[in-house]
Amino acid sequence: MTQQKPGSKRKIPMRKCCGCGEMMPKKELLRVIRTPENEIVLDLTGKKNGRGAYLCKSTQCFLKAKKSKVLERSLEVAIPDSVYSSLSEQLEQETAEKT
Repeated sequence: MTQQKPGSKRKIPMRKCCGCGEMMPKKELLRVIRTPENEIVLDLTGKKNGRGAYLCKSTQCFLKAKKSKVLERSLEVAIPDSVYSSLSEQLEQETAEKT
């Protein structure tokens, strides 16, 4: 690793939430990815291979993204309702663990 100069600040990567359109630090968002096998999964590490889209950790943003089909456009694939329900369960579980 490279050493930072005292007093210098590290750049924080920012990403845009698909639901509300707000720019936030990457670590505060959930990443939904389309894997090379065309599976849609919630990437909790933020490092899995695949095309990603970001969402706030709120159910409102998730529902808004589902209704407007913005996740489908971002990931360039049709998302079945079964995947949305499993993503919703994972989102609820993730937010419950954080509190």
